[in-house]
Amino acid sequence: RTRALLQQLPPQDCDERYCPDLAEEERRQLRAFSARRRREALGQGLACPVPGPCHGCPCKKCGRRLNKGDPGVSASRLGNQFWHPSCFSCHFCHQPLVDLIYFQQDGRIYCGRHHAELFRPRCASCDQLIFMEECIEAEGRRWHLEHFCCLECDVPLRGQRYVMQSGRPCCCGCFESLFAEPCQACGDPIGADSEEATHQGLHWHARAACFCCSRCRKALRGQPLTVRRGRLFCSETCSLGQDGALSASDSSDSAFASAPSPDS
Repeated sequence: RTRALLQQLPPQDCDERYCPDLAEEERRQLRAFSARRRREALGQGLACPVPGPCHGCPCKKCGRRLNKGDPGVSASRLGNQFWHPSCFSCHFCHQPLVDLIYFQQDGRIYCGRHHAELFRPRCASCDQLIFMEECIEAEGRRWHLEHFCCLECDVPLRGQRYVMQSGRPCCCGCFESLFAEPCQACGDPIGADSEEATHQGLHWHARAACFCCSRCRKALRGQPLTVRRGRLFCSETCSLGQDGALSASDSSDSAFASAPSPDS
């Protein structure tokens, strides 16, 4: 329950004591933002049997009928509406609202986290709301300027090239030394600047010198291919001719297939 409350009602969204690095202007904005939300949107649902005058009313979320005496939840900020207890959940994340604490907006109920994000972006690094005039947006997420750093070496990445790794930014140097896949042909890491081709979980540089038939060296980008023992071939003839010990009755590791996009 405590974990769910901390997720749905982040303390840093309403109490500046949990945001020690904020500048004074940001603190002022946080205080005003929190006070306005409490005044205009915060409420707590009331769990009670559906009263007689509301017999047959539809659940606000699922639309199914609620009869007199059925367990229900009402929300005073939203008028004479009722929900099934299991339907009293955040409009965005659909999680049941712990202790029935909700924030309303435009007739919908939200947990505190997602209600706040209707108005302010949230930093993907520190999980605090962003009150600065500037922030960094990448891959559909936002960061404080000073928090957009490499996940490994913490070097600031503002204005720098980066690669997303597990949803976090990584500088090109750390990516190539720690995460880049080795090319099946040349053995070198496939860096952030290189086009990559993949097939059956194996990786190659997309350039013709690496992504090519192991026997005749024909470039395979955008061409039919097959793989035998981790090596690429342009045809069954080349695949059988590569190893004299293999007979024509041997089956290759895969059927012929169109090469995947080098951008995969």
